[in-house]
Amino acid sequence: MDSLRGDGLSKRSDNEGVEVRTSRIVGFCGNSWRPAKSRVLVEAVAADLRAQHGLNTTVLDLVDAGCGIAGFTRIALDDNARAVVEAIEQADGLVIGCPVFQGSYPGLFKHVFDLIEPSVLRNRPVLLTAVGGGLRHSLVVEHQLRPLFGFFEACTVSTAIYASSGEIVPGEPLAPMTAARIANAVEQFAALLGGRQAAAA
Repeated sequence: MDSLRGDGLSKRSDNEGVEVRTSRIVGFCGNSWRPAKSRVLVEAVAADLRAQHGLNTTVLDLVDAGCGIAGFTRIALDDNARAVVEAIEQADGLVIGCPVFQGSYPGLFKHVFDLIEPSVLRNRPVLLTAVGGGLRHSLVVEHQLRPLFGFFEACTVSTAIYASSGEIVPGEPLAPMTAARIANAVEQFAALLGGRQAAAA
């Protein structure tokens, strides 16, 4: 049964007894193929959000958007692409996954956010993750992703998560340092989300 929390979030218990908060959390990954290591990282964040805070996350990527995402305007998007853009806009919080391409985010990843009205993401909690070829790409989260969401006036959490592609093996546990950063970032994200929902209640 759903009930209303004091922080403005509704909750319910699933069949496994895990308390699930019904905020709309969307993970969006800039990968155009699967399996993708950037998606593995976002799914690890989603698992922590659920386990530690009962927050379900819907994970989407460019594969879900399909070729229609290449439309120059919102009107030109097909149904699949429009659904991805609208899910991002309607989310209470975002978990971003970005594969590093030539020292920055991929063009189609940026194009998705070019289609979003700047005011829509204002004050929205955003957790940033990225996967690149090596340590030389690690500052992409600070030099590329954080300024992008700063433009939208979103609230990016202090701890960003970067992993080298060699550190991520699908089906294998993440490196302890990466797992620790995820845990820290998830705590910050949940606190921002709770504060935002309480203010809106």
